[in-house]
Amino acid sequence: MDDNQLAEELRLTIGQLVRAVRTADTMPPGEAAVLGYLDRSGPLTTADIAQMRGVSHQSAAKAVKELLGQGLVRAETHPSDGRKLLLSLTLAGSTRLAQERRRRADWLVTAFNDVLNSEERETIAAALPLLSRLATDLNSR
Repeated sequence: MDDNQLAEELRLTIGQLVRAVRTADTMPPGEAAVLGYLDRSGPLTTADIAQMRGVSHQSAAKAVKELLGQGLVRAETHPSDGRKLLLSLTLAGSTRLAQERRRRADWLVTAFNDVLNSEERETIAAALPLLSRLATDLNSR
């Protein structure tokens, strides 16, 4: 397999895996993504979230509005720019995100145990640092 074929197979396979895991989600992907960014990065503006997600400001604002309405996110005036709102997770938001992450992980563990033997699971574990390096490099471009 040449490098182009490898790249395309990797992209297709990871895409299929991500879409399959999302079937375990109980909240829309945009909302889950916003909670995840706030958890990993701390307080952000809607514009920050839109940029990180690679979506329009309007799309990010829609997800933020839903999360605010559910009490999963809170908004405060930005300390250095009073025209902006700084968004952060509430305790309920952190709890909901943890539940979603647990559900995804449990779903994957079940699949691992149903489909892969221990040697195959070790192979995936060994590949994780390589995939992480690739993701870090791609995200910095």
